[in-house]
Amino acid sequence: MTAQPALDHASASPRDARSVLSSVFGLSGFRGAQEKIVRHVTDGGNCLVLMPTGGGKSLCYQLPSLLRDGCGIVVSPLIALMRDQVAGLTEAGVNATVLNSTLSYQEASEVERRLLAGDLDLLYVAPERLLTPRCLNLLGQAQIALFAIDEAHCVSQWGHDFRPEYIGLSALAERFPKVPRIALTATADALTRKEIAERLSLADAPEFVASFDRPNIRYEIVDKQNATTQLKNFIKERHAGDAGVVYCLSRAKVEDVAASLSEAGIPALPYHAGLDASVRARHQDRFLNEDGIVIVATIAFGMGIDKPDVRFVAHLDLPKSIEAYYQETGRAGRDGKPSAAWMAYGLSDIVQQRRMIDESTGSDAFKRVSIGKLDALVALAETVHCRRQRLLGYFGETRTDESCGNCDNCLTPPRVRDGKVLAQKLLSCVYRTGQRFGAMHLIDVLVGRLTERVKQFNHDQLSVFGIGRELNEKQWRAVLRQLVAMGHLRADSDAFGALKLTDSARGVLKGETAVMLREQPEGARNRAVRSKSRRGELAPAADSPGGIASPALHAALRAWRSEVARQRGVPAYVVLHDSTIDGIAAMRPDTLDELRNIAGIGDKKLEHYGDELIRIVKSNDG
Repeated sequence: MTAQPALDHASASPRDARSVLSSVFGLSGFRGAQEKIVRHVTDGGNCLVLMPTGGGKSLCYQLPSLLRDGCGIVVSPLIALMRDQVAGLTEAGVNATVLNSTLSYQEASEVERRLLAGDLDLLYVAPERLLTPRCLNLLGQAQIALFAIDEAHCVSQWGHDFRPEYIGLSALAERFPKVPRIALTATADALTRKEIAERLSLADAPEFVASFDRPNIRYEIVDKQNATTQLKNFIKERHAGDAGVVYCLSRAKVEDVAASLSEAGIPALPYHAGLDASVRARHQDRFLNEDGIVIVATIAFGMGIDKPDVRFVAHLDLPKSIEAYYQETGRAGRDGKPSAAWMAYGLSDIVQQRRMIDESTGSDAFKRVSIGKLDALVALAETVHCRRQRLLGYFGETRTDESCGNCDNCLTPPRVRDGKVLAQKLLSCVYRTGQRFGAMHLIDVLVGRLTERVKQFNHDQLSVFGIGRELNEKQWRAVLRQLVAMGHLRADSDAFGALKLTDSARGVLKGETAVMLREQPEGARNRAVRSKSRRGELAPAADSPGGIASPALHAALRAWRSEVARQRGVPAYVVLHDSTIDGIAAMRPDTLDELRNIAGIGDKKLEHYGDELIRIVKSNDG
């Protein structure tokens, strides 16, 4: 018997949808376009949904799966995503399960039996499993409510996480033409969106595009000096005891950074594909189930992780694109509370990413698109204007206000000065030295440092030797990065990062092109941001739904939740989200009816935990 009686989609009404929304998910209303999407899919329509992480994408296919006859099939690329979502649905009384490589033959056979018997509301399947002849034949015998293709950007070669197995999902439209298909992603620019629609046969389907803005996330990008030390200071000063994710490009760096954080007293664990699968699973489980764990990882970690209380995401290396940056930073603050996206960035990051693109086996067209995406990300890192505006603009979204009030550039606006002369000095130095040298050597020439290499090439005899003594090395590096971001210089990966002039450099050298450069007084910028960004002051938190929460009650509720989660073998947020704990602590319900009115308390959770929660509230009355 299913947890929620299947409703004939032809007769499903807005009242039916709201009733199930309340009884199963404990929610009193929809957010944004959720209700339109639910109605459209419930009525048998196909669609493409773009909604930011934490914006409620899952509900857009979970609810129609309960409203339509049959079982909703969810295509998901990661086992962790399946496990988390199934655990949450099961807690809410929904008959949901997975069909993936973690199951034994007997377990998989039982899942297949339940599907054919009509005993499942939702079934999560990996794309490679779904496309096997056995699975397609199985689905052909079952009653299917819908197909939900999650993380749909994986189908696009222009996306940041292309997975070849996703291309085969075009077969769903051919084999099951009458079953509605909903493709969902948190990250897709116009090019990626177009390819998703084409590959999944959704060209004629409506697109529902929510705002990409995550106002609770503070964006901050700092000049990379000693990145690991900068990270330790960032965590200790602003996020001590918080859960966080740190991204690094290489496995070796992941190991080194995790060890350094641990030595500094910050509970940090490494995660990358080179670790034994059991170690990765253990580290991921600790991150999900314990408070205050920091995961240091390659991009192999995070997609599909539903942990709502990640307070910061840090990058010690430049991502490949704005899509990747947005996807990764979006793992912070899924609960809507103040969170941070922090990145340390330097010129070497541009050179490294450009080299990776040039050395890839992709086509020339792919490399051109990749370089364009990298340039857009560098422009975000170097902008002197609102970072949120730049980020949203990349996805085609505009803001009417000039300042978001929650990024480093808006909180501490950088001073800008006419940098034409500095730019001309640097570009002249690049030209006079033959466009064959990297940043370090060019700066040595500019500041008049007589190194062995400078003497070897007689660059101390050049007219540009020593003409830049007004700036120090760090300041010249900032000028270099900004000229690369403006497109007047490019890093040549074929020449070990040598900087070369672009066509636009001619206008600067002739004095025809204006150059405005960001000016950063030594140490002042980071101090200013830090003074405004102490833990708990990152952004105004949402108002509590009721009165003032008792710290003792809040602690008792969290302790109870931890124990229940331990006993059930699920993450604490699967039992109750932080926002639900906050609501109970603030409202202090005396009865089950009052408890039922708190967001996140559905019928099954009220049945399972109601009496115990009321007892905890009453025993912490003081």
